Amino acid sequence: MIKTRRMQRTINRRVPPPAHPRERHEALPWNAPKPGLEDPEAPARIKAIMESPGYRQADQDIDFLQEDETRGLRLQLDYMKAELHLQEHGIGHTIVVYGSTRIPEPRAARRHVEDLEAALAVTPDDTELQKRLAIAKRILAKSKYYDVAREFGRLVGKADGPHGQRVVIMTGGGPGIMEAANRGAYDTGARSVGLNITLPHEQFPNPYITADLCFQFHYFALRKLHFLKRARALVAFPGGYGTFDELFETLTLIQTRKIPPLPVILVGEDYWRSAFDPDFLVAEGTIDAEDRDLFWFAETADEIWSDIQRWYDSAGRPFLT
Repeated sequence: MIKTRRMQRTINRRVPPPAHPRERHEALPWNAPKPGLEDPEAPARIKAIMESPGYRQADQDIDFLQEDETRGLRLQLDYMKAELHLQEHGIGHTIVVYGSTRIPEPRAARRHVEDLEAALAVTPDDTELQKRLAIAKRILAKSKYYDVAREFGRLVGKADGPHGQRVVIMTGGGPGIMEAANRGAYDTGARSVGLNITLPHEQFPNPYITADLCFQFHYFALRKLHFLKRARALVAFPGGYGTFDELFETLTLIQTRKIPPLPVILVGEDYWRSAFDPDFLVAEGTIDAEDRDLFWFAETADEIWSDIQRWYDSAGRPFLT
């Protein structure tokens, strides 16, 4: 009899439907501000509270996120956003290309020379114009490297095809040589990556980077990390301080074995031998003779591409895994 009553209670017991995840039939007390009818000063006080910096939600408070004390959070975010996007897009291996932002495509360099020649024809004694023309002619001579970088980008882009790419071009995202490498990959329909950096003067990305793979970093350190994290080779074209910075940091990391050795190719032997003298450093005892062999020179896109593969063959390591 008792068992029967229990069963009957179970059958008759009402189970209420689940509550709506967001909506309510009756508003909660805090869903409306204290009305002015109860306290005429209340609306102004509530407005002041809600507009106060302290009331902003932390992850939406830009001023808070820019404070010195939150630098650690910014460093994490600078790393994580690019990392998660690269993982999402399946970017496992990269070939990093550095080079001057000041070396344009040949027709642009030639046009600049012609403009300066025309200006100098009007004022032939202008020494400043003479200096600028001399520099412009040297840039024109180096503009051949734009074509080499673009052709190299094409070789990398065609290596596996746009749908099965296992290696992609990665650059600093700017104009000049970096534009050329991204452009070469773009020519083949392949993806490529650009790592821009925020600077006091606005920097525009070059238009040939894959839109979803162009990132803007706050910290140079995190940008450098992403340059090398997936790198299978470093190719440095003629450049200035920025190119030297990335090149010598990479050589130092390889020298100290902080990272595994990887191919480092300097394009344009005449330029690089004039820019720095590794034999002098060896003779002075500031680097070892073996450190001179951490890089070598090349002149053409085909040489760069074949040298990278030969290096991996001699190292007994697969170029792509």
